[in-house]
Amino acid sequence: MDPGDVEYEPISVKAVLAEMKDTAELLIDLSYSAVLHGSDEVAAEVLELEERMDVLQMQARMSLLMAARSPEDAEALAPVLGVVGAAEKISDAAGDIAKIVLEDIGIPEAMRTAIPEAVETVVRAQVASDSDYRDVSLGDCNLETETGVRVIAIRRAGEWIVNPDRTTTFEADDVALLRGTETALSTVYEAVTGDAYDPPEPVDSSIDDLDRAVDSIVLMKNMSELAVDLAYGAVLFDSEGVAEEVVELEAEVDALKSRFEAWVLRAAPRVEDPITLRGLVHLASATEVISDAALEISEGVLRGLDTHPVVAAAVEESDEVIVRLTVAAGSQLADASLGELEVKTATGMRVIAVRRGDGDWVVSPGPETAVRDGDVLIAKGTRAGAGRLADLAGADDPIDA
Repeated sequence: MDPGDVEYEPISVKAVLAEMKDTAELLIDLSYSAVLHGSDEVAAEVLELEERMDVLQMQARMSLLMAARSPEDAEALAPVLGVVGAAEKISDAAGDIAKIVLEDIGIPEAMRTAIPEAVETVVRAQVASDSDYRDVSLGDCNLETETGVRVIAIRRAGEWIVNPDRTTTFEADDVALLRGTETALSTVYEAVTGDAYDPPEPVDSSIDDLDRAVDSIVLMKNMSELAVDLAYGAVLFDSEGVAEEVVELEAEVDALKSRFEAWVLRAAPRVEDPITLRGLVHLASATEVISDAALEISEGVLRGLDTHPVVAAAVEESDEVIVRLTVAAGSQLADASLGELEVKTATGMRVIAVRRGDGDWVVSPGPETAVRDGDVLIAKGTRAGAGRLADLAGADDPIDA
């Protein structure tokens, strides 16, 4: 749809913001997966979603302009416009990443085996007419619990379902976007499509500087995604401490990009065809834009402006929720590491930050990170997963103040 066709109509700003958040996060996953698989089909889905995001941002801006009737309204709504603009920037950056594939800009083969180490893979799977999953709901097949694969979106007859729930049913010819590990995806992809899953083959690079450049991009991607998660968390919880972590991450991404550029220039004389490095340069630039957008999301919190209730509500009600909870003394999590209890596997929640009792932050904690009673966890995942994590932490409310 052309954004020029959009006309003003009364809509729920909260619903639009929630869909923009879900769509922006989905676009990040899809765009990198398109690069990983060299998939024109997945890249095309990115551009379809980018067009949808253009419509959403236009609707959001019109509604916000209609709502501002005084200087006080303008002050309250300014951070909301920042969130809208940031989501649009993420969308545009994802589109630029997809064009690396669609326009054959070129990227070293080694890149395609570096990304799986950093993220779960997203694949596009069209439901076959004879699939075992046809006419089965997500709740009935219990897909995520049984296989570890999550359906993050479905496109049906040109329309997107960006937050499928347990009542959503697979239909023949649906395009399902599946996220999970390569091993788990292999079985599910074949059951959904009837075709074998063909993951990328490992490729070794003999150029150290190129390897360092690829490693830098993988780290930039991880940090940018974490920055986006934390930025929404800062908005939801009106936390200046979390917002300051976004500032640090954005600065680190900038520094990584500078080092990346140096390594690419050093590697270029030893690459058979230096033109293949253009895609890496595009990828790094787009990734930096994503981290910049995260900073824009949290800017209102950093400047001391109160989070508008509609933004907090939209983040809370989006597809993947961000929760904060306090670890209770005597709970299973107290004095255990995230890895010991296999928190991500057991709950489906990814702990993205831990605030210690003394106020210090542990950003992007790993399996070895120990959790103590009184620690505040910020985690991302499904609502059901939030409940499971709350049980482990002995918290009464998974969104604990």
